[in-house]
Amino acid sequence: MLPRVIPIFPLPNVVLFPNVFLPLHIFEPRYREMVEEALAGDRLIGMTLLRPGWEGAYEERPAVYDVGCAGLITHADRLPDGRYNIVLRGLAKFRITGEQAGRAFRIAEVDALPEAVSDLDRAVLRDDRQRLESLLVTTLERSDNRFPASMPDEDLVNALCQYLPFDPIERQALLEQSGIQARCRALMDLLEMRVLTAAKHWTAGGTH
Repeated sequence: MLPRVIPIFPLPNVVLFPNVFLPLHIFEPRYREMVEEALAGDRLIGMTLLRPGWEGAYEERPAVYDVGCAGLITHADRLPDGRYNIVLRGLAKFRITGEQAGRAFRIAEVDALPEAVSDLDRAVLRDDRQRLESLLVTTLERSDNRFPASMPDEDLVNALCQYLPFDPIERQALLEQSGIQARCRALMDLLEMRVLTAAKHWTAGGTH
């Protein structure tokens, strides 16, 4: 169960997905304090994406997207100068409903956004996985489309959403999908668009 109040770590280029691991280097004093308190408590941190235009107000409280993903600190190394290297594992999506003042780091009031995976979802994902892996052969120029068969389909989709070279706003749109089935379809739409774009560039180049 996700607490109603969690610290948040807003970044301009990072989106965390459920059950995906994210390494982070923590160097700002306010976020060192955040990590220290999280380690002494429930080890939870909410990752949120900064909205465009954050640059002029980064030291304050620039606007963030409402939907983020809470992560559990699974590993933490405190460096001699007080910085941290940590690893988060995505746990659950949330929606920010408000923020609390009074601390150096940001604290949000949140509602959890559970993503239960039904038997129907799993059946559809099994059917979509072959199409998804075929698209990856083209977009990533892989020599094969094999991924570990033991990796659950929903974990594969979330990992691809986080690690493929999408723009941060594209990743945010994937996170905000209503569930894993919708996210998988949106992911395939993005990959198909890249295939079409690459084909158009190739065709245009071939006419010169």
